[in-house]
Amino acid sequence: MTYNPISVTDLNKYIKEKIAGDEVLNNVLVKGEISNYKHHYTGHLYFTLKDENSLIKCIMFRSAAVNLKFEPKDGMKVMVFGTVSVFERDGVYQIYCKAMQEDGMGSLYKAYEEMKARLEKEGLFEQSHKKKIPMFPKCIGVLTSNTGAVIRDIINVSTRRNPNVYIKLLPVPVQGEGAAEKIAEAIKIMNDKKLADVIIVARGGGSLEDLWPFNEEIVARAIYDSELPIISAVGHETDFTIADFVADLRAPTPSAAAELAVPNISDIMLKLESYNNRYKLALKKKVEFMRLRYEKCMNSRVFKEPLQKINEKYMLIDMKVKSMQNSISNIYNAKKTNMVKHIAKLDALSPLKTLTRGYSIIQLEGKVVKSVNQLKKDDEVVLKLVDGQAKAKIM
Repeated sequence: MTYNPISVTDLNKYIKEKIAGDEVLNNVLVKGEISNYKHHYTGHLYFTLKDENSLIKCIMFRSAAVNLKFEPKDGMKVMVFGTVSVFERDGVYQIYCKAMQEDGMGSLYKAYEEMKARLEKEGLFEQSHKKKIPMFPKCIGVLTSNTGAVIRDIINVSTRRNPNVYIKLLPVPVQGEGAAEKIAEAIKIMNDKKLADVIIVARGGGSLEDLWPFNEEIVARAIYDSELPIISAVGHETDFTIADFVADLRAPTPSAAAELAVPNISDIMLKLESYNNRYKLALKKKVEFMRLRYEKCMNSRVFKEPLQKINEKYMLIDMKVKSMQNSISNIYNAKKTNMVKHIAKLDALSPLKTLTRGYSIIQLEGKVVKSVNQLKKDDEVVLKLVDGQAKAKIM
């Protein structure tokens, strides 16, 4: 029997047509728990619907998602109505959801929310308790699986940024039964023996069940009690665990945690070189400024003619003295002129001046005689003339 081969595209198209012809698959109502939920920037919703034994991929386009009355989250139990079809490019079948309704919360998600609320109330998430990540750590402690891409990514990023930093791996299981206890114990060992300057607790992405050890209370309290600062890098960027809220710093990925913990030595060297150049330039400008200032001082008249200032002061003093002398002379002359005027007035009024014109003064017993009624016969009087005095007797 001879077969003609067909292309993969033709096969996927055939399967899609077969599924599209099934009336049951065109309108299905399926219930399950949401996992790996992603709200794309376009508005489309991508997630997985699962139960205890199986899972199926789902997509809800933006046109249907805008009608939702709630925000889907990992762990939610929902019922979706839609159509099962094949995505030809990848050869996978999935549910194209037209509607979605809450069917209660998943048990793990409910436990997660209760744990988060209780620990937040106790203050385990308080910003004031978070420790500062050291700027230049010498040793990075890593708690993760010793196999897989996480530790390789951390080592690659750390050594690329600073080849001198030490990476100390303390292998721990990152999922499954007993993992939480092992992680908490490893954190305590790191602290008791002071094995690192900062600790990175990390694992790759996964479902809520896979990440559950990092939601356990024992891990949360171990992180809270740690004296060493802890960076949490659990899951993908959209995944959040209790460990992320308690840790001193949350990184979206393990690689990002290494970048946050280890400074880039090249950037530091460039910055130091920049500072060095700036200091040299500043010092050069300072020296140039001081040189110009020195030259200005040395060229000033104070240094070239040091006595000039003193001589100027002497000249000022001479001017002041001369001004004072002129003032005194002017006052003296004014006073002298005024005195001469007064003397002339007094001289004009002086009785002696009258005597020079031929007049005399008659005195009787030392008193000036002003009237003949003051005299009587035989009185002896004194006559005062301009050149002397003489006695006379009244007849």
